[in-house]
Amino acid sequence: MEKTTEENERTTYVRSMFNSIAKNYDFLNHFLSGGVDVWWRNKAMQLLLPFQPKKILDVACGTGDFSIAAAQKISPQEIIGVDIADEMLHIGRKKIAKKNLQHIIYLETGDAEHLQFDGHYFDAAIVAFGVRNFAHLEKGLQEMQRVLSENGVILILEFSKPQGFIFRQLYFFYFKNILPLIGKIFSQHKEAYNYLPNTVMNFPDGERFLHILKSIGFKNLSATQLTFGIATIYIAQK
Repeated sequence: MEKTTEENERTTYVRSMFNSIAKNYDFLNHFLSGGVDVWWRNKAMQLLLPFQPKKILDVACGTGDFSIAAAQKISPQEIIGVDIADEMLHIGRKKIAKKNLQHIIYLETGDAEHLQFDGHYFDAAIVAFGVRNFAHLEKGLQEMQRVLSENGVILILEFSKPQGFIFRQLYFFYFKNILPLIGKIFSQHKEAYNYLPNTVMNFPDGERFLHILKSIGFKNLSATQLTFGIATIYIAQK
């Protein structure tokens, strides 16, 4: 499926935006989440561990935090991370080298919707806070399914919308007002942290996302909510 002009423009915009905030990306992630994003990633790896994947694909890998968590918690043979933003990958490679994981983790420039890998190659495909940026959500998920081996597992960690009324209202206020303000101060990018809450609000989370995975052909689906539903871990098998 070829990308439309609108989808190509979105990909170009997302690439440019993440390249521009790359230097502050890790700091802002940890600061704006109160450090809970580290716990979320570790929890995701606990859920992936029973599958014992040897070859892992990390899609929209950013600066490599999910790949690093997988290497440390799962001990696979190989992790390949792909992202469209070269500046993010540059920082990620430095982090990986400092942790002496460059013999396990390899980062490459790549588009989630046009993966340059043979089918049935990976035992697991993982994404942390990236699927909502896909220009064409189903196409990206189908590509991940294509490169998975039989019964291979897909694990997606993504922001979601809390259900409890009071916490939901506080969460929306923070996302729409506080987060963009702090993001602008530290990132010097006027749009990046307005873009984030918009993508979260528009993402088909919860049962809707499970339905999309099922419609593509994934099986054994599950969703684990984290921190009052701020984030959710989705797991399914090919």
